[in-house]
Amino acid sequence: MRSTPLLRLVAAALFAFAIAASPASAQTYPTKPIRLVIGFAAGGPTDVIGRLIAKDMSATLGQQVVVENRTGANALIATEAVARAEPDGHTLLFNSLNHNVNALLNKDVKYHPLKDFAPVSLVAVLPLLLVTRADSPLQSVQDLVALARARPNEVNYSSAGNGGSAHLAAAMLQTSSNTKMVHIPFRGNAPALSEVIAGRVHFMFYPMIGVADQVAGKQLKVLAAATDKRHPDFPSVPTMAEAGFPGFEETMPWVGLFAPAGTPAPVVDALYRALASSLSEKETQERLKALGAISVGSTPPNFTAFLQKDSERWTRVIAAAGIKGE
Repeated sequence: MRSTPLLRLVAAALFAFAIAASPASAQTYPTKPIRLVIGFAAGGPTDVIGRLIAKDMSATLGQQVVVENRTGANALIATEAVARAEPDGHTLLFNSLNHNVNALLNKDVKYHPLKDFAPVSLVAVLPLLLVTRADSPLQSVQDLVALARARPNEVNYSSAGNGGSAHLAAAMLQTSSNTKMVHIPFRGNAPALSEVIAGRVHFMFYPMIGVADQVAGKQLKVLAAATDKRHPDFPSVPTMAEAGFPGFEETMPWVGLFAPAGTPAPVVDALYRALASSLSEKETQERLKALGAISVGSTPPNFTAFLQKDSERWTRVIAAAGIKGE
């Protein structure tokens, strides 16, 4: 059930009032359809959430928010493209933790995570699950580690790309367990998970989006949750800490909305308010919860502060896991 007509009317009135009280640049915004660029394949976690909020924001802003998937290099291609876009609010980026990680792993990136963007909002965080094929003989993280120790460089894991959350989490497991495993990157989480389901890849760390359906359909088995405590949707699944590997909650990925640097503040504020309106929708909240995502909806200043701390956190994780850029 969506919000009541009265609540939607009040939200629309508040949004209209905010725009009317802002400078002219926001009063005329948007003047054409908005491109929401996503650097991952359709069907993956970032894409699913991006399309969900794009639909709501289209209704609030009065212009279509069109999702454009520009895959490759763990969203580096999409991120660099939006960094060079006209800062008028009509080209946006929906990105994940790779926004900071790409810059940490690659000295040749053509953007600065903060200087070249106007952060709009941290939208949601997505707990990670360590998953394997449902009929895999592996029954626990300990089984996985034992197999990797017995067969060095034969156990493999997939990810959405080098330096992504799945890669970082699995590399941390490899380092902390003193094992040697093989990383197989894909262009997005969806194709990476398909290989696990097919049994061609032993395991992966996957954001808790759609996993419940895959588990119920006997396609996947969850060995552990990379959270600080057991997740209510998987109460019988131990945390990584319970499995003997603490600290994996730091690998929890996030998704957020960005505009190019130089985008007028009133336009950024209009985008934030449209996003906040989307996250306040009961149907959107229920959809995010069903996907396993935890909605946030932080203000632009708070998102900026989060990004600074996030960069410091991943600097530590990358150093500890020995991750190198391609």
